[in-house]
Amino acid sequence: MRAVLYDGQLQLTELPVPSPKAGQALLKIRRAGICNTDLELIKGMYGFQGVLGHEFVAEVVDGPQELLGRRVVGEINVACDQCDFCYRGIPSQCRHRSTVGIHEHPGAFAEYLALKTANLHTVPDDISDDQAVFVEPLAAALEVLASAHISPHDRVVILGVGKLGMLVAQVIRLTGADVVAVVRHEKQARLLEGWGIPTAAFEDLESERAQVVVDSTGQASGFADALQLVESRGTIILNSTYHGLPQIDMTQVAVREIKVIGSRCGCFPAALRVLKAGLVDVESLIDDRYPFTQALKAIDKAAEKGVLKVLLDFDEA
Repeated sequence: MRAVLYDGQLQLTELPVPSPKAGQALLKIRRAGICNTDLELIKGMYGFQGVLGHEFVAEVVDGPQELLGRRVVGEINVACDQCDFCYRGIPSQCRHRSTVGIHEHPGAFAEYLALKTANLHTVPDDISDDQAVFVEPLAAALEVLASAHISPHDRVVILGVGKLGMLVAQVIRLTGADVVAVVRHEKQARLLEGWGIPTAAFEDLESERAQVVVDSTGQASGFADALQLVESRGTIILNSTYHGLPQIDMTQVAVREIKVIGSRCGCFPAALRVLKAGLVDVESLIDDRYPFTQALKAIDKAAEKGVLKVLLDFDEA
């Protein structure tokens, strides 16, 4: 099978089709999305080597009878089912987890992927492949609401309205909170304003006036910007990963009693419900698509400034 492999350099190569183990299904990838995390892994984050990709929709071609032929999406944290976090029902923090396309587990930038059936969720017929690709990042956006209480009375600033931040902004808008998104590109501003979400330049916002600031920048400087905008006793939600270490004024965090919350993977069934109900617009975030045979060109495109979601289409490969 063809796969995008990173082993110090990025290449589209041939690998054996995986043989599913007990408790796994074999998936034929239909569509995959390129995420900022993929781009950071190529830059050296986590010392990654392997097959990239963790946002996907696929068809089950080998596995339990009830799943054969069904379209599915897959949670990326592959848990051991034996550690204390697993027993407490927190597989996303499993002490021995692997992570699809990120840590010690092959990813979805390949024609086939073997994945635990416990990680799979069937996709309703009225959700398209294009929409289904967004289930993983939409679940991560919804996790912001699970991580911290956001009131309709709160002023919330979203930093970094790229691939993930655009979803976060739409999700938080559903709470009725006073949301403003910090933008650098005209296209993002047009989309956000079309959804009824005000936008602003960072320098135009007052310091220490937001009850909640969400950092979806994917940049090491994001935390410092969030700290400048959040009010005393406010909350900063870190919603992105990045290669590099931020410079943090921890004295401010302590003296101003700022809450700092990490937010990562979220609930797939909730994301599927949100898509089915049409509460979030994901298709407008698609900037381009490429056949899988042009995956390397697609990754270059996704890395361009201001580009939102780029899809890999396996049907056209």
